[in-house]
Amino acid sequence: MAQWDRLRQLPIAYRQQLHELYDRDALPMDVRHYLAPWIEKQEWQRAARDHAFAMVLFQVLLENLDIQHSRFVQEESFLLQHNIRRYKQNFQRYVDDPCALATTILWFLEKEKEILDSAELAEKVQLLQVEPEAMETSSQQDLERKLAGLRNEVQCMEHTIICLEEQQDEFDFKFQTQKLEAVVDEARKKEQIKALQLLVNKLNNCRKSTLSGLNDILDRIQDIIDVLVKKELVEWQRRQQKACIGAPDNVCLDQLEKWFSCVAVCLFQVWEFLTKLEELVGKVSYENDPVKAQNPTLQKRVDTLLRDLLKSSFVVETQPSMPQGKGSLVLRTNVQFSVKARLLVKFPELNHSMKVDVSMDKEAPQIKGYRRFNVLGTKIKALNMAESTNGGMVADFRHLTLKEQKSGGGGKGVSDISLSVTEELHIIYFNTVFELKGFSVELQASTLPVVIISNSSQQQSAWASVLWFNMLSQDPKDVMFFANTPAATWPQFGEMLSWQFLSATKRGLDDTQLEMIANKLFGKKPNYDSCTVPWSKFTKENTPDTFWVWFDGILMMVKTYLEDLWRDGLIMGFVTKGKEKSLLKKKKRGTFLLRFSESVIGGITFSWVEITVTGEPDVKTVQPFTKVDLSQIPFHEIIRNYQILEAENVPENPLLYLYPDTPKDKAFGKYYTEKSGEDSPYIKYIKTKLVFVSKENTLEARSPMPSDMAQGEGLEPMNGLCGEAAEQDGDLYPLTPPLESYDPDPMMNGSVEDPEPPQDLLMYLNNPNLFDNDLLQDDQSLPDFSLQGFNCLLPQSCGSFP
Repeated sequence: MAQWDRLRQLPIAYRQQLHELYDRDALPMDVRHYLAPWIEKQEWQRAARDHAFAMVLFQVLLENLDIQHSRFVQEESFLLQHNIRRYKQNFQRYVDDPCALATTILWFLEKEKEILDSAELAEKVQLLQVEPEAMETSSQQDLERKLAGLRNEVQCMEHTIICLEEQQDEFDFKFQTQKLEAVVDEARKKEQIKALQLLVNKLNNCRKSTLSGLNDILDRIQDIIDVLVKKELVEWQRRQQKACIGAPDNVCLDQLEKWFSCVAVCLFQVWEFLTKLEELVGKVSYENDPVKAQNPTLQKRVDTLLRDLLKSSFVVETQPSMPQGKGSLVLRTNVQFSVKARLLVKFPELNHSMKVDVSMDKEAPQIKGYRRFNVLGTKIKALNMAESTNGGMVADFRHLTLKEQKSGGGGKGVSDISLSVTEELHIIYFNTVFELKGFSVELQASTLPVVIISNSSQQQSAWASVLWFNMLSQDPKDVMFFANTPAATWPQFGEMLSWQFLSATKRGLDDTQLEMIANKLFGKKPNYDSCTVPWSKFTKENTPDTFWVWFDGILMMVKTYLEDLWRDGLIMGFVTKGKEKSLLKKKKRGTFLLRFSESVIGGITFSWVEITVTGEPDVKTVQPFTKVDLSQIPFHEIIRNYQILEAENVPENPLLYLYPDTPKDKAFGKYYTEKSGEDSPYIKYIKTKLVFVSKENTLEARSPMPSDMAQGEGLEPMNGLCGEAAEQDGDLYPLTPPLESYDPDPMMNGSVEDPEPPQDLLMYLNNPNLFDNDLLQDDQSLPDFSLQGFNCLLPQSCGSFP
């Protein structure tokens, strides 16, 4: 969707921000609206630098305005005709400087993007069901006030230096004039000396005052740098850590860049003031000159502050990631990855002048078996503003690869600590040199620890390590983290799990869903806040089906096949069977809910409530559907077409109301295909099945599914006549050839005993998932299972029973 169309659909609060943005004449909203498609397709960033290209866009803009004017003439829109004519006249002022117009339009587009980003962030926060934080905290407002005060003091100091130079020039002129004059009169000579002494005293006081003012400015700068480096930057780094594992945190660096750049500019101005004082002292000095005594100390202090600020300003804006990776910070050998470094101190004169080079593991830990890697590809790039969407000074490395060193590895380490490949952490470094106005300092930035794999099968385990490290570690360079892995508290762990769904589907986990997961991990408790999850419980216990494998299997299934249903809140998902049963038994017949399987990796099932002949509620459940089923038929079509047939009844869909009481077609209707029945595009995948179930004996007549069935051929769906024919006298008689035994699903826990008297049930399942092993069952709060001990008839066509 075009950016302008997205803006027009925002909530009213954000549309008000848009109105305030365009409450000026630089770019009228009418022009932005009527020329929106054209404006958004142009390369305004290039035009801001290229005069010839900007002139072309300027001429095309005027032509588009003429076209709009002609259109309004035809439509007899008098007011719009007038406005467009006036706007075109106003734009004529850019005829000599079209780059300024390009810069203006680019600025408006970036501000629009900020409004969209803030709206999206607010939506994500709302989905997490937490109170949205103010976009600008009180501490940030206080920092803005301090920076405004600093800029004002620096401007005043600039004026003070000018006045000081004027006073010195006055003294120097009068002093040199007196030297040239041969004054004989002693009284007049004394008066001249007295006047010069007054000027010297005044100059001395002015120098002392200037030095004191410079000290005060440096105190202010020291205070601001402490806030920037020790608070704001640290908080941003923590937000970036969390954002890497799915948190909806704002990691935009524009505000930090503005603050860092402001302080750097002020420091360089103080640097220039001190240089000016040195120059003035070189012209006029005297005994006990305060500048000679204090200037070196002030200069050293400025150098220290500049180094601290600049070294902290070089950061990794975008952490390493592969194009098709599971997430950032998981890299694979010989597969390209990208990473972006950024300098938060923005000086346009340094554009393309600072070279950044990439290196790997400068101080690798001495661990037995610890691998070493070489970085290959374009390892040197210049910091520039062209590769940044917001004009920041960045070095965007897009084609790097890692290759393991064949020799000089970590086999001779002094430590006996042993880490698995996916617990090994590595750091990528970026180095450059900042040089400006005679000041030079070496800068280094480093990534968060990355996990390096050599096979795609390691990716799931590697991502688990990335999640654990960035959830818990406060030290972004702790490559020994997994040598003594800390446990996670349940609040930390639950929040991280919710982030996985939020980042993948834009909908996180609610408290009820998290409670089910906690129940699975810790058992039933009144409160889980004091519970902890060890690293081993997360990803090592019950190998290969660890907790993380189970959870990630669900996440991948939802992201691939069920994202829309999940985002719309139609899937309850994480709910125990006991809870499911208690919820459904209180509802009317046909109420159903969707939940994830606790025993089948990447499985989803549905359960519904029936009413027995005695009037008691009875919860039924089907075997879980997996990606094998969902890749053939969308889940909403399975729910739509699911049917059962009890003896002597017409087929019916038992799924009537999505819990708590939403009619099924109202809940899922917008996802249905227009065609149904034999016209459905999924009919070629439909498998038909006749099942007779009793407590003592279970028989099954199933449809043939040879390869041509996938082509839409073979057995037609059964109808009521087939059911009646098959049921003769309430029994299914064995047919020749001999019956085949049914092998139960090894993932399931076995058969279930029905507490009710055995009732023969003829089920018609027009559903692909239930062809082989997914059968209707009574829910007894047990794991998903397949009915055991039933026999299967060889394929028979409807009506062909003897």
